[in-house]
Amino acid sequence: MTISAFDMNSHGPGIRVGQNRRPLGGRSKRMMDVTVASIALVLAAPVMLAIALLILLTDGAPAIFSHTRVGFNGKRFSCYKFRTMVANSEQVLAEYLATNPEAAKEWEQNWKIRNDPRITFLGHILRKSSLDELPQLINVLRGDMSCVGPRPVVPNELQRYGACAIDYLRARPGLTGLWQVTGRDAIDYPSRVNIDSRYVRNWSMWADVIILLRTIFAVMKFDHAS
Repeated sequence: MTISAFDMNSHGPGIRVGQNRRPLGGRSKRMMDVTVASIALVLAAPVMLAIALLILLTDGAPAIFSHTRVGFNGKRFSCYKFRTMVANSEQVLAEYLATNPEAAKEWEQNWKIRNDPRITFLGHILRKSSLDELPQLINVLRGDMSCVGPRPVVPNELQRYGACAIDYLRARPGLTGLWQVTGRDAIDYPSRVNIDSRYVRNWSMWADVIILLRTIFAVMKFDHAS
């Protein structure tokens, strides 16, 4: 499904979708994506199997869930992650925000909240280590995502990008990105948007390599959820 050419609700006025013939980086970036994701998926397969079994044993099925994200040129896709939340997460969030004004304000500003009541004990560990995002390697191989790119967002979230939405739509969303190695969740939402926009405007293959290497160290810090 592709967002319409002038979707005012999703993108804001004057943002044209669908004018980009190829995603950022073209064939060279895609070749690197397939190579890196294939190797990583093979190496991570035992860990992914263990995580899936742990989720099933501690919180039941499903172990993996998908959520709609916006990709290149506004095309929507199912983004995969290991499940880190309780099964009735939407109901739990609604009830929590209704009784906690400060949390509701934080959610409105950042689309995230500290002390999120939806996240399971195992889910906290997976998020801290970024292991919950390993299934997105499948998204990379499918061509929905890139190894490096802007943070994947839900359709309603893209309107908050303003004029920077144009930059977002030029690229495939990334498994990791410049925002992640710059500050991860320690930076505010507008800063994340600006960082993603800067990545797209100044893209180079060498920059992707550096970001991939820096991601390893960022994940090893184990201090902020991605």
